[in-house]
Amino acid sequence: MNEKFQRALKRAPQAVPPIWFMRQAGRYHSHYQKIRAQHTFIEMCKNPTLAAEVALGPIMDFDFDVSILFSDLLFPLEAMGMGLKYEPGPQLGWHLSAERMKELKRVDEALPALQFQKQACIETRKILPKHKSLIGFVGGPWTLFTYAVEGAHKGALEASKAALGLYKPFCEVLLPLLKANIQLQLDGGAEMIMLFDTSAGELSPALYREIVAPALMDLARTFPQRLGYYAKGVQAAHLRHEVFSDSSLLAGLGFDHRWEITDALRDYKVGFVQGNFDQALLFMESTAFISQVERYLTVVRKLPIEARAGWVSGLGHGVLPGTPEANVRALVKMIREVLA
Repeated sequence: MNEKFQRALKRAPQAVPPIWFMRQAGRYHSHYQKIRAQHTFIEMCKNPTLAAEVALGPIMDFDFDVSILFSDLLFPLEAMGMGLKYEPGPQLGWHLSAERMKELKRVDEALPALQFQKQACIETRKILPKHKSLIGFVGGPWTLFTYAVEGAHKGALEASKAALGLYKPFCEVLLPLLKANIQLQLDGGAEMIMLFDTSAGELSPALYREIVAPALMDLARTFPQRLGYYAKGVQAAHLRHEVFSDSSLLAGLGFDHRWEITDALRDYKVGFVQGNFDQALLFMESTAFISQVERYLTVVRKLPIEARAGWVSGLGHGVLPGTPEANVRALVKMIREVLA
């Protein structure tokens, strides 16, 4: 386990935060590209040895403090019988409708198709340095719903919003599987699990609190202080719900680059606060990039160490394809040097 990450989970003050980037094991990285040249994406995810090797690459290269299971958030939909292939992006075999709801497989039938994630966690933990942490992840229920209905996360999600009446019955099938999926990853050695809800920001705050937050509350009560939550594009109004204020529920929250990190640290005390340097700035020329990083970190450095408690330093979203590796290394180095 990583000591800095464990301190962040407990909101213990520390000058230098643990560092973890979403999608740190991805297409931008030469290590990933070498493995991908020899294997399909699904092979990389479903072969536990390959998944562990992919997850280890950025830890050894960039010295991140936290590793994450290498997988894909759509595998529960495949396990539920919706089919899945990558050409190269994800394509489901069919889309959810009222007529096809009955075709979804229930947890007992679906769960065997996700056992590879437990083994991938086991294999990753075996080869990770002992001083690094390992976390797992699943997709948020709303985001999985939007993919089930539309096959992608794009635009204003008109089809998903038109099909809101299907969300509750979909969750009745999905949530037991997600709970079992989370337990698989925890049993495999993940210290905690992130819920990624990249479609959540397309809902109004009121609708989000009405339909999304209750499912999150159910999951958080099942796994108290073992789940982190990241939702792209949400505002403070979305998070006005007990699940985001009761410190006995979630282990932490991730914030995208639209938030001031200092505001997030001040206003949210439910475990860690993860984020949130703008991932697109990593494409800047070196001198300009360093200037932007200094500007970002200076704001945090001015905070008393007690006010930085809980911070897990990262990006506002995932590392983008084509991101220069040199800037990733420079950002990790500067976080540790500037804040020391």
